[in-house]
Amino acid sequence: MTQLVLERTFDPPLTRQDVINMAKSGAWCFQQYRVRWISSMLAADGRSMVCRFESGDAESIRQALRKLDLDLRLLWKGTVHEVPEPVQPNVVVERSFDAPADLEELQAREDSKQWCLDTYQVKFVRTLLSSDRKRMLCLYAGPDAEAVRAAQKQAEMPIDRVWSFTELSMADVAA
Repeated sequence: MTQLVLERTFDPPLTRQDVINMAKSGAWCFQQYRVRWISSMLAADGRSMVCRFESGDAESIRQALRKLDLDLRLLWKGTVHEVPEPVQPNVVVERSFDAPADLEELQAREDSKQWCLDTYQVKFVRTLLSSDRKRMLCLYAGPDAEAVRAAQKQAEMPIDRVWSFTELSMADVAA
């Protein structure tokens, strides 16, 4: 299965209910194009959101999102890397690279500084890595965005932006 990630920004900000309403209104389109909406991570301030989609091919996802008239400039194909027993993430760390990133090297660097994450009670959950390896979103479970930011800085990991989020999925739509 192919996974695509769509990064979006909003002004005015969205609410949790806005995301649920958007999912409900787009359900017909996803069904038509055989696209599965995996989840959306809505920033605490409602101004940013990352959505994950899955389908047999990337073009089906693109067509469904175009049909819903969404801005696709920050849509990218990627891979998902997660721990065997993930916990519920609540913080995103955005990373961008000029040259393709070496996931194994970055993971080894973070692993060697595990004490930094432990100090701030932060747990790695999942990485979304773009196919060109120049964009990475790392999801963590921690007390708050500031704890994750401090742990990442102390571990000397690259950071573009760190933000707290609420994850929404079909279970939230069905409730």
